[in-house]
Amino acid sequence: MTALLALEDGRVFHGESFGAEGTATGEVCFNTSMSGYQEILTDPSYRGQIVAMTYPEIGNYGVNGLDVESDKPQVRGFVIEELSPVVSNWRSDSDLAGYLKKHGIQGIQGIDTRALTRHLRTRGSMRACITTETTDPSKAVEMARNASYEGVDFVKEVTSTEKHQWDKESRLSREWIIRPGSETEVDTDEKGNVFAALPPATHTLAALDFGIKKNILRSLRQNGFDVTVLPATATAEEILALGTDGVFLSNGPGDPEALDYARETVRSLIGKKPLFGICLGHQILALALGGSTFKLKFGHRGGNQPVKDLRTGKIAITSQNHGYAVDPESLPSDVEVTHVNLNDGTVAGLRHLKHRAFSVQYHPEACPGPHDADYFFAEFAKEVAASKATA
Repeated sequence: MTALLALEDGRVFHGESFGAEGTATGEVCFNTSMSGYQEILTDPSYRGQIVAMTYPEIGNYGVNGLDVESDKPQVRGFVIEELSPVVSNWRSDSDLAGYLKKHGIQGIQGIDTRALTRHLRTRGSMRACITTETTDPSKAVEMARNASYEGVDFVKEVTSTEKHQWDKESRLSREWIIRPGSETEVDTDEKGNVFAALPPATHTLAALDFGIKKNILRSLRQNGFDVTVLPATATAEEILALGTDGVFLSNGPGDPEALDYARETVRSLIGKKPLFGICLGHQILALALGGSTFKLKFGHRGGNQPVKDLRTGKIAITSQNHGYAVDPESLPSDVEVTHVNLNDGTVAGLRHLKHRAFSVQYHPEACPGPHDADYFFAEFAKEVAASKATA
């Protein structure tokens, strides 16, 4: 079936529908990762967005139930150049087209994603529409222009509805491994997946869920945290009443400036508990510390973003997914910029000089990788341990 991808500035791409039929609108953006489309589709940070993949062939290894970052696809629509006609992976449970159709997500293939990406890099991210309901380009463009994105609180659409403990039985967080070493203690499941056994939990943690990825929760548990997940609207009083050893601020979708409730909650926690934020959590921490944020022209989305640690001079290749950034000039004197993105010099990490609070703009838990930055979870565990020792 014929489908159109129409942008609000009048640019229209003709392609072929896959997944669900109908119309989807949202902000269109591109991701430069060569793999990991399943994690991208289910990442709550993409709520409200139509995602275009720059890698030409997508779908060759299908979709499985273990690698999802949330329980369903979160994107509004999916744009690719070519859908693989063959699915080949022993872990696959379904093909990509069937997965999107099951969840009502519109996809379009046969698009020149290189041309689309160059257009967005020049003009910036914008509202768009994928539709099978009209072949009239002008009508599709009008639907794109009528889409709602700016000012919408997408966090409230993806956050947990109630407080809950993550992975009570210590099974969901086990690290998937290809082949165990001779001294590695392992578990297996009915499909033959092999997992490394988890270490004991030594710290308790409250995780504010702004759209938290499952692999962040897995990574926290793998580093010794017993995690209680709370809705994004939880107050500082509710969090402190849990008596946890630390607080984590998760990733999530949308404009951080719109989340007044989250900023005020985090502001009330500074100096009372060790804090660690990732992506949107990083931006919210910056706002709570007195800084401000701004929207990037087309964002950072992909697994090849170089970041420099200003304290050591080391360079890490990182996975990123965000459309907003922290303004370094807005940060108070007691906040240090610790990391910068080498592509455009934007803030990629910060730390409070007096209190135990730090954050990064990228994803240490990235799955698939790179894994250059996964040490941050162990670093946070050390911060929590030090805080407990001096309490």
